[in-house]
Amino acid sequence: MSADQRATEAPVAETVEALIRHRLSTALGGWRGSVETALPTVVFVVLWSVNDHDVRTAAIVAIAVALALAAVRIVQRSSLQHVLGAVFATAIAAFFALRSGRAEDAFLPGILTSAAYLVATLLSIVTRWPAVGFLVGAGDPRAKEDPFAWRRDAGMVRVCARLTWVLVGMYVIRLAVMVPLYLGAQVALLGVAKVVLGWPLWVGGIAVMGWMLVAGHTPIEPGAGPGADEDDPPVAPSR
Repeated sequence: MSADQRATEAPVAETVEALIRHRLSTALGGWRGSVETALPTVVFVVLWSVNDHDVRTAAIVAIAVALALAAVRIVQRSSLQHVLGAVFATAIAAFFALRSGRAEDAFLPGILTSAAYLVATLLSIVTRWPAVGFLVGAGDPRAKEDPFAWRRDAGMVRVCARLTWVLVGMYVIRLAVMVPLYLGAQVALLGVAKVVLGWPLWVGGIAVMGWMLVAGHTPIEPGAGPGADEDDPPVAPSR
């Protein structure tokens, strides 16, 4: 690989933690994605509260807001990644609420999703395919050619496993707050909790991960992982 290619594809990183910091910053979205995710929920809760608990109107307007946000993205020719997720999530939430006629059911898909993610992240740690590793891989410029390059570095796998425990904690917090509110039909508080436990919780989780990454100094194994040089000798994949 030439020096120009290295400079274009990835920065020089001497430790696993430094490389992961770069990969996570590339893979994760910014403030606009968080607004696009939260705004339909805020609209739903506000309209439901002020319009005599009319679930149908609140759900329809929330979907309209999500579609409007997507339209703005299309006009600006920017990435639809986060806003399409918001459109899909809003449509599913509206379906649940309209089907039952209960506003709190709009939050049930999110609760079930958090429960599924909790199980998945725990299994990813147990099987040594930590979920954070896939985020690291997504931030690799060469991900299309070798999406699992990160797993060939045993140190990378260990660090990603520790970081994945942060995700486990986040999903536990979400469920510990949202489930009692759902069972108590606290719609307004569910709306507040969903917003607070969305992007702000992610920011807190990323901050914890950042502290862990700054504190760690795990060396990158030669010939392994997404930051490896093609001229380095290969190493056996971790098991």
